[in-house]
Amino acid sequence: MDVASSEIFETGTPVACRSCQARHGVVCGALSNAQLKELNRHSLRRKIEAGSEIIAQGPECSFYSNIMRGVVKLCKMMADGRQQIVGLQFAPDFVGRPFVRESTLSAEAATDAEICVFPRNLLDRMIAETPELQRRLHDQALNELDAAREWMLTLGRRTAEEKVASLLHLIATHAEPQTAISTAFDLPLSRAEIADFLGLTIETVSRQMTRLRKRGVILIENSRHIVVPDLDELERISA
Repeated sequence: MDVASSEIFETGTPVACRSCQARHGVVCGALSNAQLKELNRHSLRRKIEAGSEIIAQGPECSFYSNIMRGVVKLCKMMADGRQQIVGLQFAPDFVGRPFVRESTLSAEAATDAEICVFPRNLLDRMIAETPELQRRLHDQALNELDAAREWMLTLGRRTAEEKVASLLHLIATHAEPQTAISTAFDLPLSRAEIADFLGLTIETVSRQMTRLRKRGVILIENSRHIVVPDLDELERISA
């Protein structure tokens, strides 16, 4: 389902942008009201079902998008047909690679999601015109590099329990709004996907989830709904 972003203030921020989670994100937060209006006129809000592909690996992509709701998984397809999950993105993350015409990864909705889609050529022009947007994209690239290095540490040096706790903490602090001391969320990945992402077996993932549950670090409801009573304790274990 596509919904055109058409309602606009006469002088100020577009109506559709005011309540958008991505309004102060990497891209939109760097744009003037006039630029937001122009981007708004050419954007679409799209609801995506879990499992649907947003960007394919390889072909040239003609659009970018902001995640407004849900979780997106980034995957790398290898030459022999195997697929590896290499990252997760959450609202209000920016999906796409400026200055690179072909995507080296695929992006797929891990949960039901909603995205705001806008033309690549339009944003590329705004990037060239807006130093603040260039700086924000540069900062995002550095943050992603830091996150990738941290994840290398998780995969290479941390124990199975620390790996599972790290992933749960990542999701808990990004997927859903949280209170000061606790949060709850639905796992966006299956046990098999978690195992692939962490370099573990499904049995090891299940065993570590059970161990965390027995210690009271997490509560598991309906197999995929997780409640974290104490985020600080989960972070302590992951670190």
